[in-house]
Amino acid sequence: MHRFVDTHCHFDFPPFTGDEPHSIVRAAQAGVRAIIVPSVQADRFERVLDLARHHDAVFAALGLHPIVIEQHRDEDIDRLDDALKAPNGKLVAIGEIGLDLYRDDPQFERQQAILDAQLRLAKRHDLPVILHSRRTHDKLAMHLKRQNLPRTGVVHGFSGSLQQAQRFIELGYRIGVGGTITYPRASKTRDVIAQLPLSALLLETDAPDMPLSGFQGQPNRPEQAARVFAELCELRKEPEDVIADALLENTRATFGITLEV
Repeated sequence: MHRFVDTHCHFDFPPFTGDEPHSIVRAAQAGVRAIIVPSVQADRFERVLDLARHHDAVFAALGLHPIVIEQHRDEDIDRLDDALKAPNGKLVAIGEIGLDLYRDDPQFERQQAILDAQLRLAKRHDLPVILHSRRTHDKLAMHLKRQNLPRTGVVHGFSGSLQQAQRFIELGYRIGVGGTITYPRASKTRDVIAQLPLSALLLETDAPDMPLSGFQGQPNRPEQAARVFAELCELRKEPEDVIADALLENTRATFGITLEV
């Protein structure tokens, strides 16, 4: 069995709450040996850190998500800075952060200010970032180029064009591959993922969101990373073993996570 890391799972939300040990076992049975949990707002920081402290398979990321922009207070940047200062080997990234133009009133100027503040913290604390981008790829790339992070990170749940993906890669960022590629109608995203360098890809689920094709209406789960991997292998020309090894190496290079044999 191949070994995987789900590099993006909101494990601090239902249906995992209160069922974490069983969920970790289910994931491990599918080969998913580690899970990175990005937070969405400051009130979730301690919950995410606590999960990482109590479960060997869980790693934490702390950040302020743009989709809940109205929940963030100005002092939350200081709260994030304080949390990042505490020594913690299970804290592997700042995230989930980014930009989003999906909502009617996105408060986009404030989104950009909060993003830039978090990118500066990533540089200060020498951490990679987990990036959210919806209808904002070009604008996000401008911010990333301006901030010029040494550790870069990943643009998760990518569904943009090949040119947009290549620009992120040129800036040093990797591309998160999730359940979108399991939908035949997502032909653009499938074509992009098939063409990108294997060294630029990371495996993710975004559970409990982004259910795979055939599982609509059900909460997504970290063990579904194995099915995302199987679909990725259908799209790529490389052998399965080569793809699996590359995904693990990309995860190690991005987040410093190495799975024990």
